[in-house]
Amino acid sequence: MVEQLVFYALSGILVFAGSMVVTVRNPIHAALFLVLSFFTTAGIWLLLDAEFLAMTLVLVYVGAVMVLFLFVIMMLDVNLVVLREGFSRYLPVGILIAVLLGLELSMVVGASQFGLDIVPAPAHHGAGYSNIEELGSVLYTVYVYPFEIASVLLLVAIVAAIALSLGEHRKNRKGQRPEEQVAVNRKDRVRLVQMAAERPDSDTP
Repeated sequence: MVEQLVFYALSGILVFAGSMVVTVRNPIHAALFLVLSFFTTAGIWLLLDAEFLAMTLVLVYVGAVMVLFLFVIMMLDVNLVVLREGFSRYLPVGILIAVLLGLELSMVVGASQFGLDIVPAPAHHGAGYSNIEELGSVLYTVYVYPFEIASVLLLVAIVAAIALSLGEHRKNRKGQRPEEQVAVNRKDRVRLVQMAAERPDSDTP
C-alpha cells in the first residue's frame, strides 16, 4: 500500500514537471523542471528494483547532461521577449502535436505492449542476481541497433550545440587568430616617444 502511494505521488510530480518543461517560457526554468522530472523518474525506477538505471539517470543526466544544457542555454543568450510573442501564435499547432504524440504513446506504451503478464520475470532473483547483467545482455543483443542509433543522435546533438554556441550571429564572440598574431609587426604595436630631459626645480630640496 505504501509503495503504491509513493508511486502515485512520484508519478504526479513527474507529470507536473514534464508539463512545465514544455509550457514554461523561460528556458532555464524549463531545464530545472527537467531535472525534477529526472529525479522523480529515478525514484520510480528504484521502486521497480532498477537501482542501476536510477543512479545512472541521476549521475549522467542530472550531473552532466543538464549542466551542459544550462551552459549552452546561457551562452545562446535567448531573447525571452521573442519567445513570449510567438507562444500564443503556435499554441494550436503545439496542442495538435501533443495530441498526436499522446496517441502514439498510448499505442506503443500500452497494456498490449507492456505489463506484468507480458514482461517475463527474471529466471533468478536470489543473492547472485544482478540487474546490470540483465540490462547489458538485453541492451547489447536485442536492442543493439537502437542503442547505436541513439549514440549517433547524441553525437549530432553535441555538434549542433557547439555550432550554436560558436555561431556567426553572435556579435560579441571573441576568438584568437594565430596567423595574425604571428605576422604582427613591432611598429604596429609599439610606439616610441622622444621626451626631453627635465631639470629639477632649484627650490625643491
